[in-house]
Amino acid sequence: MRRKYSKFIGALGAIIYAGIFIHAPSFPTPDKLLVFAALVAMVFGQATELLKRFVPFVGLLLVYESFRGIVPSLNAHVNYGFMIAADKLLFFGHLPTKLLQNALWHGHVMWYDFVFYIAYMLHFVLPFALAVLIWKTREKHYWRYITTYITVSFAGFITFLAFPAAPPWMASGKGLIEPITRISSNVWYTLGIHDFPSVYNKLSPNPVAAMPSLHAAYSLLFALFATRLFKTRWRYLAWLHPLLIWVGTIYQGEHYAIDEIAGIIYAVLAYWSAPYVLSAIQKSWAAFSHKFLARNQKHAKVKAL
Repeated sequence: MRRKYSKFIGALGAIIYAGIFIHAPSFPTPDKLLVFAALVAMVFGQATELLKRFVPFVGLLLVYESFRGIVPSLNAHVNYGFMIAADKLLFFGHLPTKLLQNALWHGHVMWYDFVFYIAYMLHFVLPFALAVLIWKTREKHYWRYITTYITVSFAGFITFLAFPAAPPWMASGKGLIEPITRISSNVWYTLGIHDFPSVYNKLSPNPVAAMPSLHAAYSLLFALFATRLFKTRWRYLAWLHPLLIWVGTIYQGEHYAIDEIAGIIYAVLAYWSAPYVLSAIQKSWAAFSHKFLARNQKHAKVKAL
């Protein structure tokens, strides 16, 4: 009887949650995804197991985001010139954002703007969904997957702290580059996106966290893990996500090309180093657990005397 109630509550909660999202579209942030996934997992009697694995993942992402939000208070020197110079060097004196907008932006939202922006909104959704799939079908790879994302996130935070970097739309607003449109805002308003309360929304956003692009890094990791761990012929479709992100965020005015390149490099380094990071964490945890257990046993013996 108790399990039936749990299934009913999970199903009803998931339906209501999805209805709220459809009625008032909002950014699918990690905490919202965790709540929805937990409700669905209740239907299958696996909510506890899911929370054991995903609360640490989402919790660390929220810690990272809270750190990222305080960067402007710790380092107020915003860099504008390096990314502009780098992009012009790479593209023979032109900014790729301007080149793409000259070719694709016509002063109003087109169908492909929605395609690019939906890929942008899947920044957390696809990695979270793949994490669930890996947990259920490739569990031995789960913690390496999680460690890779956490590693690239905190490496990004350190860079944001040392080198706050303004995106193209901000540089354009200050007249440092030719006028460009922040197309993502136009799509956002057209879609009628709002937000319902979440922990993520309470964390201060950082508008000068453009270098490296974690959108580029996350999407590349998604494609790398999808193609490595799953042998279906359809796995190569996963590469559409990073391609749409890399082109779309430049076109929409969110990132320079050099931001994307830096994000790709960070992702590759995190993918390579994650096994070593995970091994170090496991050894540290084992040592801590051993000391903690030994201390408790010693205290128990003292009390027994």
